[in-house]
Amino acid sequence: MTFAEWFLPELDHEMRTTRSLLERVPFDNPVWKPHAKSTSLGDLASHVVNLAGYGVRVATEPEINFAPAGGAPYAPKVYRDRNELLAAFDANAAKSRAAIAALPEQALGVPWSLKFGDHVIFTQPRGLVLRSFFMNHIIHHRGQLSVYLRLNDVPLPSIYGPTADT
Repeated sequence: MTFAEWFLPELDHEMRTTRSLLERVPFDNPVWKPHAKSTSLGDLASHVVNLAGYGVRVATEPEINFAPAGGAPYAPKVYRDRNELLAAFDANAAKSRAAIAALPEQALGVPWSLKFGDHVIFTQPRGLVLRSFFMNHIIHHRGQLSVYLRLNDVPLPSIYGPTADT
């Protein structure tokens, strides 16, 4: 079984689940935070959407550098309404899926790096990065988002099983 044959069905499931949560993000108070040190609701939802596009970069580039020499530092896209958020998520998830589906097996073991300027945050085999930095990272922030929604009395969809609302 190839990487794509076992990874893509799980990715599809996780992206459907993530989308079902994003569909419920209220935009009436995007600056809401559960704590002063927390990310705002709107920024967290935007981060999840942006992460959905990282699969393309992991599959096709040797690294992501959030502060490249001679270039502008990374500025994440922030979405201001549900339609924009969902359209971007759908596009990002589809592009990532296509890039991963086209990834040759021999590319999975190639070292891939996350950097901030000259600082290397990590270097790991590309296949591991797809699992951890790409998919597990989305799942982690989706979990945070589900707590934010619960604290705002937004009914939660089923994630890995029923919720109190389903």
